[in-house]
Amino acid sequence: MDLRSAHCCAGWGGFGRPGALTAAWTLAAVVALCPDGALQAAVAAAWPTYRGDASRSGFVPESLPEGLGLHWVYHARHGPRPAWSGRDTRMPFDAAFHVVATPKRVFFGSSADDKVYALEAGTGRTVWTFFTSGPVRFAPTLWQDRLFVVSDDGWLYCLDQDGGRVLWKRRGGPDASRVLGNGRIISRWPARGAPAVADGLVYFAAGIWPTEGIFVYALDAESGELVWQNDSAGRIHMGQPHGGAEAESGVSAQGYLVVAGDVLLVPTGRAVPAAFRRRDGRFKYFHLQANGRWGGSEVTAAGDLFLNGGLAFDVTTGSVWKSLTGLAPNLVAVLPDGVVWWKSGSVHFGRIRSEQSPDRRGRIVTARRLESLWSCPVPYGGAALIVAGDTAVSAGAGKEGYGLCTIDLAARRSDWSATVDSLPRGLAAAGGRLFASTDRGTIWCFAEGGPAEPQEIYAGSDRSERRGEELYAQAAEEILRRGGVTEGYCVDLACGDGRLAYALASRSKLRIDAIDDDPDAVAAARSRLDAAGVYGVRVTVHLGDPTCTGFPDYFANLVVSGRSAASERPAGLEDEIHRILRPWGGVACIGQPGAMRQRVRGPLDGAGTWTHQYADPGNSNCSGDRLARGPLGMLWFTDLAFPVPNRHGRGRAPLLLDGRLFIQGIEGVLCVDAYNGRKLWYHPLPGIQAVYDGEHLMGTSGTGSNWCVSREGLFVHTGGECLRLDTATGRLLARYPAPPQPDGRPGTWGVIAVSDGTLFGTLANTEHLVTYRFRPGEMRTQYTESVALVALDISAGQLRWTYEAEHSIRHNALAIGRGRVHLIDRPLALGDRKREKRRGVPDPGDLHPPGKLVTLDARHGEELWQSSEDIFGTVLALSSRYETLVMCYQDWRFKLASERGGRMAGFDAGTGRRLWDIRTDAVTRPVINGRTIYMQPGAWDLRTGEQLDFRFQRSYGCGLPAGSANLLVFRSATFGYVDLTGPAQTQNYGGIRPGCWINAIPAGGLVLMPDATDRCTCSYLLKASIALAPRQRRSGKE
Repeated sequence: MDLRSAHCCAGWGGFGRPGALTAAWTLAAVVALCPDGALQAAVAAAWPTYRGDASRSGFVPESLPEGLGLHWVYHARHGPRPAWSGRDTRMPFDAAFHVVATPKRVFFGSSADDKVYALEAGTGRTVWTFFTSGPVRFAPTLWQDRLFVVSDDGWLYCLDQDGGRVLWKRRGGPDASRVLGNGRIISRWPARGAPAVADGLVYFAAGIWPTEGIFVYALDAESGELVWQNDSAGRIHMGQPHGGAEAESGVSAQGYLVVAGDVLLVPTGRAVPAAFRRRDGRFKYFHLQANGRWGGSEVTAAGDLFLNGGLAFDVTTGSVWKSLTGLAPNLVAVLPDGVVWWKSGSVHFGRIRSEQSPDRRGRIVTARRLESLWSCPVPYGGAALIVAGDTAVSAGAGKEGYGLCTIDLAARRSDWSATVDSLPRGLAAAGGRLFASTDRGTIWCFAEGGPAEPQEIYAGSDRSERRGEELYAQAAEEILRRGGVTEGYCVDLACGDGRLAYALASRSKLRIDAIDDDPDAVAAARSRLDAAGVYGVRVTVHLGDPTCTGFPDYFANLVVSGRSAASERPAGLEDEIHRILRPWGGVACIGQPGAMRQRVRGPLDGAGTWTHQYADPGNSNCSGDRLARGPLGMLWFTDLAFPVPNRHGRGRAPLLLDGRLFIQGIEGVLCVDAYNGRKLWYHPLPGIQAVYDGEHLMGTSGTGSNWCVSREGLFVHTGGECLRLDTATGRLLARYPAPPQPDGRPGTWGVIAVSDGTLFGTLANTEHLVTYRFRPGEMRTQYTESVALVALDISAGQLRWTYEAEHSIRHNALAIGRGRVHLIDRPLALGDRKREKRRGVPDPGDLHPPGKLVTLDARHGEELWQSSEDIFGTVLALSSRYETLVMCYQDWRFKLASERGGRMAGFDAGTGRRLWDIRTDAVTRPVINGRTIYMQPGAWDLRTGEQLDFRFQRSYGCGLPAGSANLLVFRSATFGYVDLTGPAQTQNYGGIRPGCWINAIPAGGLVLMPDATDRCTCSYLLKASIALAPRQRRSGKE
């Protein structure tokens, strides 16, 4: 990069007459903004914390010099690795390496290599680094001679500024339990409530999942001694973003903590912040439901107000000032005598004024309004803004690319600008220097004047100690050759000095987490791997007991041991290897080259599958999984950044088989490792769910599903043809064109299923189009009924038989199992074609005539029996184990008019004999679990229809329950479940919501919930794909 081409100019676009500000900015004036401790830190350290002070005002009194020039650019070896993709996650806190600075030093943390860096402010040269055991996602905070920093490893570290020595540290969570979070092994309680210092106290928070526990602390900044702790705010039973939705789901902690007078504000991720009393940590408020579409991790305090998500709130009460909008916390600076902000290409200066006026009822009310006194057009903006003394700095995009500019607030004009290499998201000013941090990981330093040749500093160069590597190279090559695992997650138990981990990293695409209980060995390993350029981004080394790591269950694709490769024999690893090794193919290779012991883990006994939309071809809606049960805890979470349909489009359910999770998006199919969330493959299918990407609230609830999976492959139809993909690779294995309709016209696949080597599919009635259920949407290919059913031999691709409907086959009324195909052949539900006058009730004359229940031999298509006696239903569900067929309605929110509800019947699947027929208040769909039918809100005996002593309730949710042997899972405001081994009591896993049909499935020993909330603006705290597991916490030993 040629730094001489970095553009700097002066005098850009002045606006308005020059003039002094209405009040001088003095240190005394800043007292009104900051608590005493925060003020002292600001004076001593110049830019001591993110956005300058504990209120995150974006202002410091020290001015910048005139005539800024580029002095140096620091290029981090690895760019930022943000936790969240930014697809409405509202959490950009780690998109750049934000810096804090003194006149002598610049400090930042890395989300890539897990380190804290100290640079010389004048040269950009590295002075010292400090390793944590997880990503460092937030800027440190300076206080006196100390540096406070939090990490995803769950710790707050107090370091000596001069040398990076640990003075004291505090774990945020209760123990060393770890999960797989955002692709990294991190604490179950990552410290993502970044520290704020005021009045000699340092505040921080740990934990992002409310159900796991959220911990907010005040510590003595000198000694680290506990002043207070709040550990109860995560489990508050409270309103959620939808009106009427309540759950046990309280606060989260993701963002920079903010001091606002006697209140501590804790950003909660995607939602508005929560407030605590600073003096004792008592919870004050968290107005989530009242602000159900607002929020974000950026918060700025301004006197008795705070800014968040484009709104202004009262600090004391948390109520919103509706009259004051449009101030983004990262684009505003709060001054002693006013406010500076960027908007629409200009920097503005103004004030927040209080006005009193009568409302419509004549009552005098107070309003807060933003008054712009003057504005100045600027060449760059929209990403960051600060004010240093009488100079504002605006950064972002512009016509010349990316850059930053200064604005002389007295002269009211932009007088300097410079271009940078990528989006500048962070700004800081200290010691007469201006620092800009970009999303590429560069840090730019501007100061008075500037050398003719600015320095470019590149962090490190890939180098490693090669002596003694031969043994580990042999071991790595044998492991990779024999085990065949070259990608995924690897654990090195008793790693020693890290040479085996390095050998594996240099020969594969493995992501390696190593652990050893010898501090010296861990230090040597970190140094070696850092020198090689792979630390953090490829390999992380943890200090702990290899026999009790605290790592999550099931996640490791490969397990090795560095010490065992060098002839040492670490004892007691067997149980830990078994616990962390991935079912369905995880490999352990332990020992010396030529004498390695290899173990391949097989299927997980008792784990269920989910191969069709409603679990199986019989629509039981129950996986049979015997392992998943409550209480549930996090196994892994990640942001897949995979576009899926609008949740109101009710897209297809995920599928699970042999440890692989299949997710259907708008434009293709994604396969994910169910036990660690890693993307395995993607197969593009343009527009595959485009019509489901709307607000119609029909989708799969009426059409049934276009896909299913078996060991023959993943089957997904695109209308005219059905594709068979290899489940391991996504490779196309076969195409099955839709057979012609009985009248000879081209066929279109409707709903499909697979069983015993046969692909079953209906041929859709493309002329019967139902109406939308919520808002108008694309309905032209959302087919709910079919004219025929066909059966194809999967291996040969040949048509075996065709059943031509006398009337029509409802897609939800097809169930297959035990060598039989059951369907309802019934006249078309013509009333579904138009909007009924009363939602969910057919208009007079549009009643749906009854039909016949038909059972065919699955192999040959011969009719085995049929019944025409009062066949009223729209849904069939089969218990193959008990040879029982259930007929009912799909009576639920936004239903088709023909889904009348109120009745359910059972048939002997072998003979057609009606076993029972009852009136019922049951809604949604049946979950057939053994001999019990669970259907909201109760349970019934499968063979007799007798209602059982079971009732459950849930809060807001328009999706369906799904089941396993021990669980019912559903939406109850947030994710909810009932553990069937105990009382029928709904429990929550808080902070996250399921979609609007089925996207949470209990299978594989887990509960898997890929994100189905794309473009949902409701302020649930997190937006992620997750896997929950029985909470059998292993804390680990350190």
